[in-house]
Amino acid sequence: MRKSFYHYLLKYRHPEPKDNISKFANDAFDDLSFPKHSADYHELSTYLELNGQYLESMTIFDEAWQLYLLSEE
Repeated sequence: MRKSFYHYLLKYRHPEPKDNISKFANDAFDDLSFPKHSADYHELSTYLELNGQYLESMTIFDEAWQLYLLSEE
């Protein structure tokens, strides 16, 4: 079974984020409503479009999603 996107994203957490994906990981960790068990692109992108004010651009999510898919191959 594939691990959730959130679980994957957490490996990018960093006390001093050096890039957008690390910042996204930190912010998602602090977002108590983030869909932590989801591996569904549409569920996650809809959630972030409605609630991800901390995300400068959905492009950051798309980049992280592509890395996630590559890691699961």
